[in-house]
Amino acid sequence: MPAERRSRDESVAAPAVVGGSSVPTMRARVHMHLEPAAWPHKGLSPVNKVLAALILLAVFFAVVETEPIVVERRGAAILTIEAFFTIVFLVEYVLRVWIAPEKPAYAGRFGRLRYIVSVPALIDLVALLPGLFVFIGSEAFVVRLFRLLRILRLARLGRFSMAIHAITDAMKSRQYELLMSLTIAGILLLISSTLLYLIEGSAQPDRFGSIPRAMWWSVATLTTVGYGDVYPVTPLGRILAGLTAITGIGLIAMPTGILAAAFSDAIQTQRKEERDDVKGDGR
Repeated sequence: MPAERRSRDESVAAPAVVGGSSVPTMRARVHMHLEPAAWPHKGLSPVNKVLAALILLAVFFAVVETEPIVVERRGAAILTIEAFFTIVFLVEYVLRVWIAPEKPAYAGRFGRLRYIVSVPALIDLVALLPGLFVFIGSEAFVVRLFRLLRILRLARLGRFSMAIHAITDAMKSRQYELLMSLTIAGILLLISSTLLYLIEGSAQPDRFGSIPRAMWWSVATLTTVGYGDVYPVTPLGRILAGLTAITGIGLIAMPTGILAAAFSDAIQTQRKEERDDVKGDGR
């Protein structure tokens, strides 16, 4: 049996026995509809499909709300819509806390508490709390910044998407190679910044007068962005800039190739598990 199917089966608690027959409890039925891994059919449950659509809509309105013209003309409607999203996601959060013991990881006396402090639950909570500020009319920067955290609702789609799980697995499988790429990038950044500081520091003290100042140029060059606001003027500095730019091409290509190979492996593994599921159902 594929690992995905085993985890799906293990995530569902045993049904209660009533009158000699197995009857799922109300909590187990809610768990089946809210937890993607517990849904016995292919894809998402109807409830999770609606929740995923609402999350996308909530993020859309959170982005639109930053436009002053929209707020001036449709402020009351936006407040009503945000209040609706807040109520829906609050009910969902409470239900997820309630059904948490259905998963073996959160079973036991303090299972719900372990779920509340888990990463997915904390993301849900942080994305939910800004909705409580929906009726606050203050334009204080802190309040506006906190309300923008509603965009974190987009991160909640992770529990619904197999593609996101595939990306996560791909990055975990190549974490050593990615760490090496990051280390090499840091070393190149430091070396190029130090050399430009030594070469251009006296000619452009305001731009290359220290290693931290020179790092801005190094970051823009190594990432092949090249804003053009800071550049070397000495012949030796320009030669070094050319070498740094060429090095940046390889620096960007290295993690790109690593991730591409990892994604390919993850997709192949996922397709193999799907074929095994089909064969298993055929028996």
